[in-house]
Amino acid sequence: MKNLDLLDIPYTLTKDQIDFYHTYRYIKLKDVFDSQTLSIFNDVISKKVTEMNAKPKPLEKRDTYGKAFVQLFNLWKEDETIKKLIFSKRLAQIATELMQVDGVRLYHDQALFKEAGGGITPWHADQYYWPLQTDKTITAWIPLQETPLTMGPLEFSAGSHEIMDGRELSISDESEKTIQNRLKVTDFKHIIEPFEVGEVSFHSGWVFHRAGANTTNKMRKVMTIIYMDKDMKLKEPSNDGQQNDWDTWCPGVQIGETINSPLNPVLY
Repeated sequence: MKNLDLLDIPYTLTKDQIDFYHTYRYIKLKDVFDSQTLSIFNDVISKKVTEMNAKPKPLEKRDTYGKAFVQLFNLWKEDETIKKLIFSKRLAQIATELMQVDGVRLYHDQALFKEAGGGITPWHADQYYWPLQTDKTITAWIPLQETPLTMGPLEFSAGSHEIMDGRELSISDESEKTIQNRLKVTDFKHIIEPFEVGEVSFHSGWVFHRAGANTTNKMRKVMTIIYMDKDMKLKEPSNDGQQNDWDTWCPGVQIGETINSPLNPVLY
């Protein structure tokens, strides 16, 4: 295995960057990884995704959610090299400092591979699906290649965590239409930018975001890691998605308890 020391080397965040995240609840950071490190994970994660998604349904036979991406969870349990990325102290340190908490646990990871010709990812807020007591959550969105606008990079409505409307919607055609209409009458800036090699974004659970279609002939390969405050407690689920997440990602944890199951280790 090639040298992966960068995974655990601290990343220097400035006060301005932390303040930016606090205000807008998203940030894009350059040079989090180098091209060599990304190339290693591109190869390993791509191989695992292909293995686990051996017989994909044709795009034309899928709904909007299904056309948005191939979605596979907790690859850290499937491969020791992928586990090195998910357990990276460099990433977990960034998550901890941006949220201004004492440390973070893993909620879960997921590969989000948007196929050539894949459709949009509708407007949504991730925390709709999470039975978590506070908003101290953050997702690292890690493109495994340069991601131009034509590939469908992540887009943000900066500061939209303040909006309550739309929080009750799962990812769907309805969420795309309803949230887009709501955001049109606000002053929150819509951020649509490409991602350079090594650039990683971080966004909170309640900030609204989406992604465009992949109009290229190449797969848009992204790995994501969802972190939560290490002291996060489980709340009563308020929808079927949260009930499913409790059963799947927080096994054995009771309502009101710290989420410290074997699937939720402290990473920093």
